[in-house]
Amino acid sequence: MTAYGGTGGGGGGGRMGVGFAACHHGEILQGVFLDENDRPCAGLVTLPMQGPGTRAEFTPRPGTSPGQLAVFPANRTKALRAAALAIEECAPLRGQAPCRGGELTLSGDVPLGLGMGSSSSDVIAAIRAVADAYGLRLPPATIARLAVRAERASDPLMLGGGPLLFAQREGRVLEVLGDALPPAVVVGCALGGGSPVDTLSLPAPRHDHEDVRAYERLRSLLRRAVADADTALLGHISTESARRAQRVREQREFGLLDRIAGRVGAVGLQIAHSGNVAGLLFDPAAPDLGHRLRRCVRALRTCGIPVTRTFATGTTGTTGEEHLHGRAHVRRDRPTRSDTPRRRAHLPALRDDEGRLGHGGGTAPARHRHRTTR
Repeated sequence: MTAYGGTGGGGGGGRMGVGFAACHHGEILQGVFLDENDRPCAGLVTLPMQGPGTRAEFTPRPGTSPGQLAVFPANRTKALRAAALAIEECAPLRGQAPCRGGELTLSGDVPLGLGMGSSSSDVIAAIRAVADAYGLRLPPATIARLAVRAERASDPLMLGGGPLLFAQREGRVLEVLGDALPPAVVVGCALGGGSPVDTLSLPAPRHDHEDVRAYERLRSLLRRAVADADTALLGHISTESARRAQRVREQREFGLLDRIAGRVGAVGLQIAHSGNVAGLLFDPAAPDLGHRLRRCVRALRTCGIPVTRTFATGTTGTTGEEHLHGRAHVRRDRPTRSDTPRRRAHLPALRDDEGRLGHGGGTAPARHRHRTTR
């Protein structure tokens, strides 16, 4: 935990704090794995994505009760719960009683219910905003603990974009797989017509010993893919993970997406295991990459699958840390591994035969774009 400013500041005067959290593009790998004690444990590896995210602003109201803690929009109950937990965590660190209300406002552009971590983005941004209001920067492990308490399971958005196997229901890292995923270009799309998915209504997955062996094999392969920067192997792993997930939540377009991937020269596909966002993965070193991407966009649209955005893995760079994370999150206080969003890679614009753009265009419905004025 890092404090900044004078000891008399930190939330005592109702100063607004801000926080930001990115989202992701579903999972590369998700299943059940063995932890350090050989205990089966649910885990996942997300596909990081630059751009969309949640910005949170929190203004404490000194002298008010916890019952006067409010969130805008009002339906962001997980973020509200996260803010309350963050107040309980931060106030004692400043020598204050945690019985304070306040106002939390969320704004952003993360599509809701597509499996891109919109609720985790809300929750983590809220925790960071509360900590910033108290003049604190909480370590990622603390944010993970609070996030799991707030929403029962959390994506590892508080830990940056590096490849790691994360126990989403326990809020801990099972394995750091390396520095970066193999380079890949992803053509994103939305299955199921882009309709949101109620994750709480999904059946709980049941895994046996054969499942554990299969997922441990994929984990080993992903470790090798990261070490060798092997994009083709990454595509194989994500496809196999998505295929196994069909036993729990069948996507009627899975076979179609798989056939498109084969026709247009993709190395594989990935599908959010708790939503409708999906992507086709391409090797950026392919000499005819632009042609492959355009064929992919055209094939998806011909089949009635909305194309969302095209992005690349493995790019670097940070921007506007104080704006995104608040005063407590300036570079001098940050850990070595960055957890700020990164600039979008410059990719060739994708136009089909009718001249429509497929690069960064055509977003799915139900976007998380909101800002309430008070």
